[in-house]
Amino acid sequence: MLVEVRRSGFLESVHRGAAVVVGPEGDLRWSAGDVARPVLPRSANKPVQATAYLAAGWRPRSGEELAIAAGSHAGEDGHRDRAAGILGAAGLGPEALGCPPALPGHEPTRAAWLVAGRAPERLAMNCSGKHSAMLAACVAAGWPTEGYLDRAHPLQQAIEARLGEAAGEPVAAVVVDGCGAPQHGLSLTGLARGVGSLVAAPQGSPGRAVADAVRAHPWYVAGTGREDTDLMTAVPGLLVKGGADGVHVAALPGRGAVAFKLDDGGDRGRTPVLAALLQHHLGVPAETLAPWAVTPVTGGDGVVGEVAPAAVLAG
Repeated sequence: MLVEVRRSGFLESVHRGAAVVVGPEGDLRWSAGDVARPVLPRSANKPVQATAYLAAGWRPRSGEELAIAAGSHAGEDGHRDRAAGILGAAGLGPEALGCPPALPGHEPTRAAWLVAGRAPERLAMNCSGKHSAMLAACVAAGWPTEGYLDRAHPLQQAIEARLGEAAGEPVAAVVVDGCGAPQHGLSLTGLARGVGSLVAAPQGSPGRAVADAVRAHPWYVAGTGREDTDLMTAVPGLLVKGGADGVHVAALPGRGAVAFKLDDGGDRGRTPVLAALLQHHLGVPAETLAPWAVTPVTGGDGVVGEVAPAAVLAG
């Protein structure tokens, strides 16, 4: 049990899952639940995936381009423009994208689109930065852009190999992600080890390039008001990446990495778990993490309870 939900002092609900902490060298330091069982990290795999684009020969023109390649953006104007710029530099347009059309995730932007009667677009899909970089990597490597989402495509083979290498374990399963790209199953330990290796990588390496870009430009990783962006802004050196269905991973240089999966796939317990792991296991000060430590439970016009981390997370 990782999360407790209390209403007026009554334990109303719990969220169960697994969590892991690895050291700077990837060694297991602490765990709760089954952290060897494969999970689908979903977008939490993106930072390590992005190193495969660089290895294929893609040369982003800015840190912002590399950050959005590793991100799950909210479809804000600057996000769509940056993804379109990656495509344009490779001689491609939005029609090359294999991700589905979507409305922006950023609420004010989506509302404006709906009022204007604007249809969903592929560039607004939260994975369009990743897909744009995948296509740009194909162009750089001389691989076909047609079929770039097929598991047998050279790019996808390179991504699969890279994820396994970084995790220190074979990819356990390959399925279709929500954006249409292959999604690779790993244990939570492997996920934490892989992302932790990015912040520990030497200067000039693909891993360090991704880590530095993500941390320098966190708005392109998520967007306005989103926890990944705000946490990386608040905690110097921190790399954070969430994934769908209750997965999150974070790493700090010299301290290690944490990863967790909530079994119910929900979002309500995410930030309390992440804040507790960062505080108790990576040494981030509690006062810095206060905005994310608990989520209020409302009743009537006031707050009557909280969504809070379970005691087990204190280790």
